[in-house]
Amino acid sequence: MPYRAALAALERRRREEIVVTTMTSSRVWAHVTQRPELDLSFGGCMGKASSLGLGLALGQPDRRVWVLDGDGSLLMNLGTLVTIAQHAPANLTHFLLENGVYEVTGGQPVPGAGTVDFAAMARAAGYRAAFRFDALDALEAGLERALAAPGPTFVTLVVGPAGALPASPGGPTRPARSTRQALAELRALLATSA
Repeated sequence: MPYRAALAALERRRREEIVVTTMTSSRVWAHVTQRPELDLSFGGCMGKASSLGLGLALGQPDRRVWVLDGDGSLLMNLGTLVTIAQHAPANLTHFLLENGVYEVTGGQPVPGAGTVDFAAMARAAGYRAAFRFDALDALEAGLERALAAPGPTFVTLVVGPAGALPASPGGPTRPARSTRQALAELRALLATSA
């Protein structure tokens, strides 16, 4: 399914969830998000978005947390599956955008592309629920069920490469924030909504 269309389907369902992105998902999510104040782009830390998402889920147990991970990123930190399962945050949904390539670094194929079953790995690690969608209509039909499952939940989205995107969404009126700025802003927002 198209990368951007898959993320747009998630955004249409999003309410108050904190969304942690990394690498390619950060680039694409910036073009579909309607709640940037609840987004944390964790770029430059390939493999660590799920660890940050786990910390947020544990620290904010009354708020849903979504992690938008990539297959290349997850391969850099497979141990996160076991750690997340051990802590078992019911409010965490770990989405995996499986495009089969390290898109940010030039499109090299990830090891095991097309053969690894990440949802099965998450189930074996101890996630309470795992889903896999390889078509947009299937995602649209099954997303509510996946989001209603008690977490931690793992959702593989089989997508094509994101490809080129237009320049920064929102133009100069929406400058990029550093991770540190985004965390500070999110912390302040959560403190006022508590």
